[in-house]
Amino acid sequence: MRFQPKLLSTLKNYSKELFYKDLMAGIIVGIVALPLAIAFGIASGVTPEKGLFTAIIAGFIISFLGGSKVQIGGPTGAFIVIVYGIVQEFGVTGLAIATMIAGVMLIAMGLLKLGSVIKFIPFPVIVGFTSGIAVTIFSTQIKDLFGLQTGEMPGDFLSKWGVYFQTFTSINWWAAAVGIVSIGIIALSPKISKKIPGSLIAIVVMTVIVYFLREKFGITGIETIGDRFTIDPSLPKAAAPVINFEVIETLLPTAFTIAMLGAIESLLSATVADGVIGDKHNSNTELIAQGVANVVTPIFGGIPATGAIARTMTNINNGGRTPVAGIIHAVVLLLILLFLGDLTKHIPMACLAGVLVIVSYNMSEWRTFKALMKNPKSDVAVLIATFLLTVIFDLTIAIEIGLLLAVVLFLRRISETSGVSIFKSEIDEADYVEGTSDTEKLQLPKGVEVYEIEGPFFFGVANKFEETMKQIGDKPAIRIIRMRKVPFIDSTGTHNLENLIKMSQKDKTQILLSGVNENVRNVLINVGIEKLLGAENIYPNINEALDRANVLLSKK
Repeated sequence: MRFQPKLLSTLKNYSKELFYKDLMAGIIVGIVALPLAIAFGIASGVTPEKGLFTAIIAGFIISFLGGSKVQIGGPTGAFIVIVYGIVQEFGVTGLAIATMIAGVMLIAMGLLKLGSVIKFIPFPVIVGFTSGIAVTIFSTQIKDLFGLQTGEMPGDFLSKWGVYFQTFTSINWWAAAVGIVSIGIIALSPKISKKIPGSLIAIVVMTVIVYFLREKFGITGIETIGDRFTIDPSLPKAAAPVINFEVIETLLPTAFTIAMLGAIESLLSATVADGVIGDKHNSNTELIAQGVANVVTPIFGGIPATGAIARTMTNINNGGRTPVAGIIHAVVLLLILLFLGDLTKHIPMACLAGVLVIVSYNMSEWRTFKALMKNPKSDVAVLIATFLLTVIFDLTIAIEIGLLLAVVLFLRRISETSGVSIFKSEIDEADYVEGTSDTEKLQLPKGVEVYEIEGPFFFGVANKFEETMKQIGDKPAIRIIRMRKVPFIDSTGTHNLENLIKMSQKDKTQILLSGVNENVRNVLINVGIEKLLGAENIYPNINEALDRANVLLSKK
């Protein structure tokens, strides 16, 4: 494949006007990304600066190498649940290794041109685990939102809420007020200004208020980032983790989840952006860029990264039209970390919790979830199963089982729409010709039967075909297998067809194939079926096959 980042093509006709727009957009997105990167870092179970490192390094790489003009990369809410679980079980080193493995997987997906395939993941699966992640994120913020004295929190959803109910009497009303006011500011801010994000307004306003409450009035019960973390405002040092086969084997399922989640979210974000700016991203190039970002970022202490829909839309709405805006956003974050990083320690934890509550609400897609509940029962089953598995168990299981359910249901639907028709005396062609009122009937000579296969001749239908043949049980002189409506054939289909030919040869029944398209014909040649049957017994249409049947009958 041809790897060509969008940055290269956009720079060919770059202008001062474009740079000014990208500069303004990059600065605004950088400022917007600051509180989100910190919040995602803390919620993921790592330190705030690790969230910033991710936004800086991954954000730069994704814009520099990516296949989208306006994609902004960095840590996202979707990763919070999975990252937190990895950190708790395997530590920061395990997280780094899992992220790097996921990065290699993403690069492989891009090189194998799987970008377009990922887009076909069923919508109920995506909505199911996105909504599940949203509920899980919300549940992790209750402690900080209300300043609860819970002690060490359990990891699973049900136990976590059990602790909340037991300790809700320990609520810190000052923290609760900060959190609730923060949510109110974020929710109402679009009515005042759509240019400046509510999360930024809330953090600036509440940080200033809490600072004065602590310094002027002695109210120290409101916990800030500085009370819980020591922020190091210096550049990270490179330190590659030690990786061995045993570690890879242990972390492979988790890494796969990170890769799938990253691929889905980044391509979804890029697709949404395309619709707004009227462009078309290169999904495979984007996957490679996401992969490189996730290989490099953990070396500098970062966490998994992907395309962020909210920051990408902020970039577009503020005039960003090339990857330069994303690069500037990373530079702005770097400058803030180096020169203003010490100020972040004053941000209240309850305010960050309020930001993440809004993030989880926006992620929940509850309206879409509600609408999907009116869909066929099979889709509803996949949706609810994926949602519950995400919430109650973990994202790895949810993605694996959700995809498995979707595949099973898809195959079932294909099998239901595919079938085998049997004709022994005549074929009514009018049944198959659209827009015709004429009834054309093809008369079948005595001793000739026609079996028409409709749909893909894959393992689901192949078995159905074999069962049909067994049920008929007769032995005509000539059996025509009509395959004009067979777009492809798999190994099970060829195996069953081969068995039928061999069985028919023993019974002295001649097999003829008609309507075989070029793709199917090539498969039959490659697996040796054409040689077994004879090229003279394969025809492009039913009429020629019937002519051949008449010739063979005349010789008997």
